[in-house]
Amino acid sequence: MEHSRAARAARLTPGKPRLVRRGGRSPAWVPLLALGIGGLMLLGCWPQPRETPSESVHLRLGNPSAATPDPSNANNFLIVRPQYALAYNRDRGIPNWVSWQLNAAWLGQGDRLDFAPDETLPQDWYRVLPTDYTGSGFDRGHLVPAADRNRQREDSESVFLMTNIMPQSPDNNQGPWGDLENYCRTLVAQGNELYILAGGSGVGGVGSRGRSDTVGRGRVTVPEYTWKIVLVLDRPITSATEVQEGDRVIAVILPNLDGIRSNDWQQYRQSVDQIEQLTGYDFFTALPDDLETRLEARIDPL
Repeated sequence: MEHSRAARAARLTPGKPRLVRRGGRSPAWVPLLALGIGGLMLLGCWPQPRETPSESVHLRLGNPSAATPDPSNANNFLIVRPQYALAYNRDRGIPNWVSWQLNAAWLGQGDRLDFAPDETLPQDWYRVLPTDYTGSGFDRGHLVPAADRNRQREDSESVFLMTNIMPQSPDNNQGPWGDLENYCRTLVAQGNELYILAGGSGVGGVGSRGRSDTVGRGRVTVPEYTWKIVLVLDRPITSATEVQEGDRVIAVILPNLDGIRSNDWQQYRQSVDQIEQLTGYDFFTALPDDLETRLEARIDPL
């Protein structure tokens, strides 16, 4: 049986409040208080615990938009989960960017799950629904791919939340974008560890039903471009200080339109600098400035 949305949300956030009284029985009010707190958390009325940015492996290279977990920062709202980190844009209904580590430890053979609204968003925010994309001519395009997080069920559930999804033309999503996802997992199978950032930029794409700026009755913005940055390491690292000048960087900018399904993702290679110009974000901020400059100027020679 499919799990409820509340149960799904509870599994995706580590830790639950627990009141413990040393020695003897707890007062009668303690179980009632704990029950009340638990109920508020499941209803989305209580701030749900997440990893802090300083603890997250997925922010090892930096926070590109200086996102914060403050709900008043609604269009640059930081969400850090065990599986990835992202900056959510409430008004666009999609992430500004998502960042994640990828190595063999994340990969498995789990089944694809159903898409679901993200019940951990602030209570008064609209939660994008899977049906907001229905009949739009655009795919529910993963930022963190389903196949990058399929070893454990809770990992799979996390990437099917709509906060990890953006509208992609079918030929983008199922063509060069999907091919690059597969290539990244091939690199992992060869023993590499990857640090990946991805997102969309601009407004307006061309799907199977023609051009559109939004889906979901105007609640979800269709990006004009999709972009991805991949840092390829031939060894695991524990700190950004271990990144070296010889490490490979792949960066791509793809038009979000149909008609490109058969195109090779390699023809869309750009530099990180060009993605910074497109998005206004600052990548690789955890690296020393001189190393950041050199890596970001490079176009991957394959």
